[in-house]
Amino acid sequence: MAADLTAVGNWLAVPSVVCLWIAVLLRAPGALRSPQQRGLWLAVATAAAAMTLNLPDVVKYAMERDPGYAHTVGLTRNLIGVLSAGAVLYFVAEAAGGRRLQLAAWIGTLVWLTTLVTLDAAAPAHGTHTMPPVGDPVPSLAYWLVLISAHLAANTICVFVCWRYSRRAESTGLALGLRLFALGTGLAGLFWFAYLLKALFDSTWAMPALPLMMNLHGLLRAAAILVPTLFALRRTAADLGTAWRLWPLWRDLVEAVPHVALNKPRAGRVLELLWPPVPRDMVVYRKVIETRDAILILGEYVAPGVPELARGHVAGTGVPEQRRTAAALACVLKEARQAKLAGLPQQAGETVALELPAAIQPSAEGGDLADEARFLVDVAEAYGSPSTTAFKA
Repeated sequence: MAADLTAVGNWLAVPSVVCLWIAVLLRAPGALRSPQQRGLWLAVATAAAAMTLNLPDVVKYAMERDPGYAHTVGLTRNLIGVLSAGAVLYFVAEAAGGRRLQLAAWIGTLVWLTTLVTLDAAAPAHGTHTMPPVGDPVPSLAYWLVLISAHLAANTICVFVCWRYSRRAESTGLALGLRLFALGTGLAGLFWFAYLLKALFDSTWAMPALPLMMNLHGLLRAAAILVPTLFALRRTAADLGTAWRLWPLWRDLVEAVPHVALNKPRAGRVLELLWPPVPRDMVVYRKVIETRDAILILGEYVAPGVPELARGHVAGTGVPEQRRTAAALACVLKEARQAKLAGLPQQAGETVALELPAAIQPSAEGGDLADEARFLVDVAEAYGSPSTTAFKA
């Protein structure tokens, strides 16, 4: 059982490091621009570097090369690990909003790093840094206690703060990211606690599970900093889907009322989405606004009695009741568009009773864009249906 745990942990080593580096690279542009994200990003980036130097093949290569090289790799790995712990403390201090806490985090990190280098230099000649199953720690017990204390202090504080703030977070994405980071950091804390038991009491019962703990910690931290990216991708995919379904209705209405469009439409639907004339995060907003404006203008070309005929037509075609308003509007828009393109006059003096949700009425304030988009998607689907094509006023 113990051997199986170790084998699974070692098998996860490379995937964990690869996922960490992917997450670090993907989040680098946003994190480096945002002071609130830099500490968290730096913590994960340095953890990725330390775990890279701790890969079984890297450790094996270093030990086979020569003791001096193995020592350099081991010391570098530990120093980067402490820098990662310091970045975690900085992230926690920043979340708590204290300049003094941030300064204390970096001073503490500098003290830990200096102490480790001093203890390493004071120790007898040695190779890689290790906590062997049997025998004294290399380079010394004091060195390992300082290293362990740095990680335990940072991890314990981080788990507490992340879990606390995740319960207060209003954003689902933020709460999920904090909890994933807390779980990953908690596993790292257990990893170093097991090393503390080994250093103080020569307890080895948890040692077989250490590779699994550390590499699961890497996967969870990678997932934690990728949460904003994944939520953004989901939002982008949803927006593209909405814009794709709105496009046929929008195209026909903009053709009849071209001045409502901020930019000239592209030649086709695919080109419109792959190379939008507005920033990508504004595509759905512009489509909804322009479609709504075109609907309101075309309402002036609806002949009297057409809305009632459209509602009667829709009721007789078996359209579900919750979609009848959208389907009736689609029929009315077909007629109004044809009237506008044919050059027929506006229905001056007539009050056209287009049945629209409150959100897209001219007097609507603070309407919900998502609700409006959903309604217009229903209209777009009904607009291209056979029952709408068959409608004649």
